[in-house]
This record gives sequence, C-alpha cells and structure tokens, in this order.
Amino acid sequence: MENAGYLLAAFIIIWAALLAYIFILARKQAGIRREIELIRENLAEVDQK
Repeated sequence: MENAGYLLAAFIIIWAALLAYIFILARKQAGIRREIELIRENLAEVDQK
C-alpha cells in the first residue's frame, strides 16, 4: 500500500471539512434561535399593550 499516506491525508481532510461544516451550521442555528426568541419577546410586548 504505497498510497496509504494519500488515503490518510484525504480521510483527515474530509473529516475536518465535515466538522467545520457542522460547526458553521450549529452557529447559524444558534443565531436563528436567538432571533426567534427576540421576535417572541417583541410579540409578547405588543400583546400586552
């Protein structure tokens, strides 16, 4: 297996890219959740008036 180094490098790169993608999605989801919470709070204030 003379190409094992390339296979390992590709494996590591793919996993790193996948983890980075999951991290980015998680941050975006957290931002959306914050926005939803703000909207809910604003709606609750409007309903009280």
